[in-house]
Amino acid sequence: MNIVIIKYNSGNIFSVDYALRRLGIRAEITGDHRKIKSADKVIFPGVGEASTTMRYLCEHGLNSLIRGLQQPVLGICLGLQLMCSRSEEGDTACLNIFDEEVVRFRPPDGIKVPHMGWNSLQNMQSPLFDGLPADPYVYFVHSYYAPIGTHTIAVTSYSGTFSAALRRDNFFALQFHPEKSGEAGALILKNFIEKIG
Repeated sequence: MNIVIIKYNSGNIFSVDYALRRLGIRAEITGDHRKIKSADKVIFPGVGEASTTMRYLCEHGLNSLIRGLQQPVLGICLGLQLMCSRSEEGDTACLNIFDEEVVRFRPPDGIKVPHMGWNSLQNMQSPLFDGLPADPYVYFVHSYYAPIGTHTIAVTSYSGTFSAALRRDNFFALQFHPEKSGEAGALILKNFIEKIG
């Protein structure tokens, strides 16, 4: 199977690759449009800032390429946020794959931003989560989030409840980092490769 991780100005591309290698899965890291289009599965990870990252995607034609992909696509962290319609971070127009607008946490006193650490998933509604125990813990690092909406397939709570995962057609996205989420994250990556088609 031909797995591609989209190469762009993002911080966690190689950690996702290492997580796949631990599962015995080989992926190619590339920004080549032809290779991305021809892949069986595409992973769109991300750590960084929304406006500068969207500028990079637009300058390299990756914005329209990603929107037009027909195979299963998995966004991770900033990847999820960039797949939404807009982000408050830099007042950024994003890829508009999901209808949700990404907003910044505005918690009461005593709740820290960024949201960093382990939180449980609830209301999981996708084969991505097959085989997981109830309320599995996964690892988050983020200051912005997508509210619950029509594309939500899992939620978590931190200063309120928000979308931990989204899906629309062939596009899936996770706000948390499966590559840093131990056995639960490894199983989610494995399910994406083996069960989503």
